[in-house]
Amino acid sequence: MYAVANYLIHLVLAAVLLAVFFRAYTWMTPYDEVALIREGNHAAALSLGGALLGFSLTIASGLLHTPNYQAFAAWAFGAMIVQALAYAVTTRTLKMAKDQIESGNSAFGGLLGAISLAIGGINAACIS
Repeated sequence: MYAVANYLIHLVLAAVLLAVFFRAYTWMTPYDEVALIREGNHAAALSLGGALLGFSLTIASGLLHTPNYQAFAAWAFGAMIVQALAYAVTTRTLKMAKDQIESGNSAFGGLLGAISLAIGGINAACIS
């Protein structure tokens, strides 16, 4: 029974952290990803999907490598900050994220998503 309870606690905590990241990320970006995705904007889907997957890599690594829930949550919040900084630096460097995403430039959305995945993979490795 302990294993099932432990699994459920980890699952719920990871899901809550992913939801918090989703909310924070969509709040931080200058466009409404959900509305754009509902309109069929592939660039927004690629960018947001990459960010969610990148953050999920850190969540997975945190679950595997942290000794308790407090350390896990601390690493997750640190990863959120790193992902947000990566987005901010990337969009300021490229100076055109809002226009490119809103116009549906899938190549640009893919680039933002790939950068988020790369940062997530590095974050995940740093925890181990």
